Amino acid sequence: MPALVNYGGTDDLCSEGPLISNLMDSSCLLSIASNVDVFFPPRKRSRITAPFIFKGGEKGAEKQKQQPCSIDVLPDECLFEILRRLPGNKERSNSACVSKRWLMLLSSIRASEMAAHKKNGASSGETLKKPLPDLNTSASTDEEKEFESTGYLARKLKAKDATDVRLAAMAVGTCGHGGLGKLYIEGSNATRPVTDIGLSAVARGCPSLRVLSMWNVPFISDIGLSEIGSGCPMLEKLDLCRCPLISDKGLIAVAQKCPNLTSLMIESCLSIGNECLQAMGRCCPKLKSIVIKDCPLVGDQGVASLVSAASSFLARIRLENVNITDVSLAVIGHYGKAVADLALTGLQCVSERGFWVMGNAFGLENMKSILINSCRGVTDLGLEAIAKSCPNLKQLCLRRCCHLSDAGLKAFAMTARALENLHVEECNRISLIGVLGCLLNCNEKLRALSLVKCLGVKDISFCTAPLPSCMSLRSLTIRDCPGFTGASLAVVGKICPQLQHVDLSGLVGATDAGLLPLIESSEAGLVTVNLSGCVDLTDAVVTALVKAHGTTLQMLNLEGCKKVTDKSLLVIADSCSLLDDLDMSRCMIGDYGVAILASASQLKLRVLSLAGCSKLTQKSLPLLGNMGRSLVGLNLQNCKLISTQGIGALEEKLWWCDILY
Repeated sequence: MPALVNYGGTDDLCSEGPLISNLMDSSCLLSIASNVDVFFPPRKRSRITAPFIFKGGEKGAEKQKQQPCSIDVLPDECLFEILRRLPGNKERSNSACVSKRWLMLLSSIRASEMAAHKKNGASSGETLKKPLPDLNTSASTDEEKEFESTGYLARKLKAKDATDVRLAAMAVGTCGHGGLGKLYIEGSNATRPVTDIGLSAVARGCPSLRVLSMWNVPFISDIGLSEIGSGCPMLEKLDLCRCPLISDKGLIAVAQKCPNLTSLMIESCLSIGNECLQAMGRCCPKLKSIVIKDCPLVGDQGVASLVSAASSFLARIRLENVNITDVSLAVIGHYGKAVADLALTGLQCVSERGFWVMGNAFGLENMKSILINSCRGVTDLGLEAIAKSCPNLKQLCLRRCCHLSDAGLKAFAMTARALENLHVEECNRISLIGVLGCLLNCNEKLRALSLVKCLGVKDISFCTAPLPSCMSLRSLTIRDCPGFTGASLAVVGKICPQLQHVDLSGLVGATDAGLLPLIESSEAGLVTVNLSGCVDLTDAVVTALVKAHGTTLQMLNLEGCKKVTDKSLLVIADSCSLLDDLDMSRCMIGDYGVAILASASQLKLRVLSLAGCSKLTQKSLPLLGNMGRSLVGLNLQNCKLISTQGIGALEEKLWWCDILY
């Protein structure tokens, strides 16, 4: 065709005269029959750039004019070869903005395919000329080029933003800006959900990916996860939650291709079973953390194989609502030499024997923290065995262990000599006698004790003999225990004179008379005090608390103490120099109390909550505006006498403060 267009015409002689004087003059273009000879004079012709082919007849010319003249007419195979030869990340990013088709083609190109093209070209003897530098841009150093693949970028997609197109754009765009290192997908778009296409684009374009977390993505299957395994060999952490189409096949592919995997979390994946856990144990020697929750196909075979194979590095095990028996706990007790954090929840098939065998295997020598929740097999015998096998145990949390009694708690406290934190929740067979026995027989390292919703913790009649002291305890939490009243508080205060953090929220039976001995017996100085829900407390106990510990108090929560008034704020403003968090929600606080706080020069509150204070009016808003630059959080919710317009003016004045209303 170029030969025809550029032909000079010196030998073009025909029998007939010229029909038109200039071929480019479209106004003179006539309909020519197929058998008509055309004569052109011997002169240099104008170069024709348009793809005109004269076949004769008007219909043929119109047909050729209708054909598009664009690179988009090329098939995907040709465009793929063109796009993978783009010189740099900037050019690839710019090309991805042309159309969705170009974006998806660019996202299908692996980094190894672009590198392989350059290597093949160099090995075949081709000399690739370097493009001339762009003087309008700054020169990139070798250091910057090396930094491109480090994978330090993190991206999070939520609900409507999670689409295949967004993932493809992310895969192409992050290549030139450090590489994608962490990707979090939470939910999926309702009309254009995330599928294997988007995840495959990430796998091809982000070889530096180290963390992948997917939550509630129902259309991603083993195909996409296998692509991640093949394209992201540096993967270290994988979290899967509510992924119904992912099965053992996809996780086996990841295990075989990602030997650096250190953390695996599987939650509510109904198609995942034992085979993938066995593969993880064989192929991932660096695995340190495993979390399996609500996976009914996971059983003893998978858990036992994984724990026994990865015993050298496995430091964290969390099993919740899985169908394992005493066998798995026996394997954990024997092979869990590196396990430091163990959480067992909802194991209905594990009996007392399982916990006893786990403790008597004496393999949990490095155990630091244990959480047992809703396990019927936990008894006094098993708990004592665990204490004997875990000499370095520092934290124990027991929740809904219905067969645990005072004897087991006391025996555990006597055996666990390194225990620092004990949390007991909804264990109704444990009484106040067991708690006191634990305090009196514990080691000198116990720092925190928490009793939450324990219906068995009730007041008892104490003897007059002097009780020993637990000098090590610094934090005491007694929350929502309706039988625990002021009489018991006085005894606890005498036993624990070094308390600094006290949480008595929800104790409806607490009174001023019961709390005063606890306040007076604290020798170290209270730092944080939570009395929310103690409806019978008055200004008298608040005044005593502030006067005794105002120099050390940093947080005070009096939410729901309806008998506390502005008098308490007057004492707080005078005595608390370190207080930065004050909650007076649903108290009898009015404008006068706010004026007292605003005028206190030594008070530097960071967070102030006055939610539900029905006596506050518009007059308090200008006073709140004078609280100072230290205030970063203000809660005025459910203050019905304060208007929205007033809140708007306050927001303009306290522009740096987060105001809830």
